[in-house]
Amino acid sequence: MGNTAATDSYRVLLSGGEGEIVEKKSRFIATIRKCETEEEAVAFIEEMKKKYWDARHNCSAFIIGSRGELTRCSDDGEPSGTAGRPMLEVLTGSGIRNIAVVVTRYFGGTLLGTGGLVRAYTQAVKEGLAHCETGIMRKGCELEVAADYNDVGKLQYYFGQQGIVPTDSIYAENVKFILLIPVEKEEKVRKNLTETTCGKVKIEKLKETYFVDKE
Repeated sequence: MGNTAATDSYRVLLSGGEGEIVEKKSRFIATIRKCETEEEAVAFIEEMKKKYWDARHNCSAFIIGSRGELTRCSDDGEPSGTAGRPMLEVLTGSGIRNIAVVVTRYFGGTLLGTGGLVRAYTQAVKEGLAHCETGIMRKGCELEVAADYNDVGKLQYYFGQQGIVPTDSIYAENVKFILLIPVEKEEKVRKNLTETTCGKVKIEKLKETYFVDKE
């Protein structure tokens, strides 16, 4: 999946993961974690260096910010451009934001050459990503839908058809449903709810926010 519009949605990690490849007896272990600030990313990298203190290299890359405003990478002693940059390119290509990766290398005794290193570090990150759970952070709006009890069945049927699960339901003099929907669907949902209740429904936008939609 390519990059989505940064202003309305972007990919995020729901859970990190770990992957490993072996290339000419060298082990490449990729550890991926969600990090929302540079400080978190730096702390994560240091944590991995302590965990794998006996490894030859702990190369790293991270992307912070919904638009990928901050990027950093490190070859950690590998030849310049053979580790950190290829790792960062994989993260960039994934479209995931607020993500950090450390690839730990245990040297197997055989030099891989620059091309071999680039391929190995690239593949290790891809392997790590394959073990992660990701979602889409979407721009949404919270709507309060107020209706008479007579229209509850119609509304619930519509919600079921559209895969809309109210975040809250309030039963008082009338019924209020709180909906969280993608901002681009607001106009259509308003129109459909109005038609479903023959104009009797009252819809109020409470706020605009972001929410995670599983992929």
